[in-house]
Amino acid sequence: MTLAPGTPPPVTTSPRTVLPGALPRSPEPVAERRRALARGRASDTFALLGAGASAVGVAALLFGRLLPWNGVIGFLLVAYTLFLGLYALLVSFDEDGPTVRDRLAGVVVRSLGLVMVVALAFVIVYTLWEGRAALPHLNFFTEDMTLAGPLDPLSAGGILHAVVGTLEQIAIALALTVPAGLVCAVFLNEVPGRFARFVRTVVEAMTALPSIVAGLFIYATAILALGTGKSGFAASLALAVMMLPIIIRASDVVIRLVPGSLREASYALGTSRWRTAWHVVLPTARSGLTTSVILGTARGVGETSPVLLTAGFSAEMNADPFSGAQVSLPLAAFEFVKSPEPAMIARGFGTAAALMALVLMLFVLARVIGGRAPGRLTRRQTHRRVLASRRDAERFAARARTSSVPSATSLRSSP
Repeated sequence: MTLAPGTPPPVTTSPRTVLPGALPRSPEPVAERRRALARGRASDTFALLGAGASAVGVAALLFGRLLPWNGVIGFLLVAYTLFLGLYALLVSFDEDGPTVRDRLAGVVVRSLGLVMVVALAFVIVYTLWEGRAALPHLNFFTEDMTLAGPLDPLSAGGILHAVVGTLEQIAIALALTVPAGLVCAVFLNEVPGRFARFVRTVVEAMTALPSIVAGLFIYATAILALGTGKSGFAASLALAVMMLPIIIRASDVVIRLVPGSLREASYALGTSRWRTAWHVVLPTARSGLTTSVILGTARGVGETSPVLLTAGFSAEMNADPFSGAQVSLPLAAFEFVKSPEPAMIARGFGTAAALMALVLMLFVLARVIGGRAPGRLTRRQTHRRVLASRRDAERFAARARTSSVPSATSLRSSP
């Protein structure tokens, strides 16, 4: 074929040559569409609503017409039992046996969770409602009960002495239990053996120790035997006895979850056992250890009987935990609600509301301090790491310049 002058040659395409034994090119992968496993269906919603309505109707018919039953608790139990049976029956029309059991177990678990949330909300709302008369008064938080009696109005007296006592007692108890609990938990995991198994058994047995026993133990040893007298420090010792096994047990469980490969990598780098525990194990389990401290604090901050036996009761401010009687918020609430006067009862529920607010503040503070994920650094730690990296880079650059100077000199002197 002849082409005109200046015309470019045509582009010809030839079939792709496939070498013998070569695999053909695979097609482009198609993005897989994920299935939403948690998406509910309309039939599931209808089954829940139908079973609930039918259970309430049948229970009302049984209690109101057919049987001589009465009582709110009995009505709720019968209605819930009927609800489970009817829900299983409705689900069985569309699903097989394992699916029916799975749906039934899910409903039971969610029902128990709802009951716990409702109970917690009822306690909080009831406490706030009963203490609504005392909480609006500013003197309730800034004064003690030195100049106020049972017949005085709510405009006189307060719980400042109980707040100070609670903070000092729980602070001393945490200062004693947190280091001891963490060290014991690390020992149980890093130094296994017969003694570690014995200590773990003792700790598990102490988790069920009644609070009155801890108070009697400190009363017999510190107050009677040593003659220290009732004080806030003695109450802190009793609270420490209650908190220590909780912190040890929870920290032991958390440290067990740290992967063994992290320890092996640290040992492979030549790190000692205690540096591995300090720099690898504890930072990895920081969030769980914070939770264990929170659990221990929750156990100790609400105890009344150990404080009653070891700290005594005082209506005056006592900021010295090592001398004299010192009251706490749970003990103050206990003493206030024993009075038949409405003002004192309102003070008791207001004290309980202040205790809940204080516990919430402590939990938030502990979560902010130790709730970071493993490997996550604070701003100050990140800044220190950046400065250290800059110093390392400058040192490496200076070393490179120093090593390059002799090589250049040797090149000039060479013939």
